Amino acid sequence: MAAIHFFVQELDFKLSKPRKTKTWIKEVLRRENKELATLNYIFCSDAYLLSINEQYLNHRTLTDIITFDNSDGDNMEGDIFISVERVQENASKLKTHFDEELHRVIIHGVLHLSGYGDKTRKEKALMRDKEDAYLSLRKRLKS
Repeated sequence: MAAIHFFVQELDFKLSKPRKTKTWIKEVLRRENKELATLNYIFCSDAYLLSINEQYLNHRTLTDIITFDNSDGDNMEGDIFISVERVQENASKLKTHFDEELHRVIIHGVLHLSGYGDKTRKEKALMRDKEDAYLSLRKRLKS
């Protein structure tokens, strides 16, 4: 059964407008020609995400998102871990609103699961363009 789930690990956090966020994610998937199986978003602390980064990716750095792809073809399934603390810090550095940065990271994970990369300058530019377009779409959706 197709589903999007939101979980919280090791911090006190509540996603604002979760229904609107699910509708938005589903619309992005439709536009990317992907079928939703299951997406699990886990909002967590820096320490929690760092431990995942070390354990599974052998990286010893803080990050705002780690995406695990369990998809089968165009049936999207994955676990997306987001450090709320990193998103807050990045929003402050970028002088943007927390919700804007959070939704950018939320859709960044979906774009990774849709096959977009961000290792090269060209990939990063395409990823940013897609993020901007889908953030604009979110603003146009009804609550």
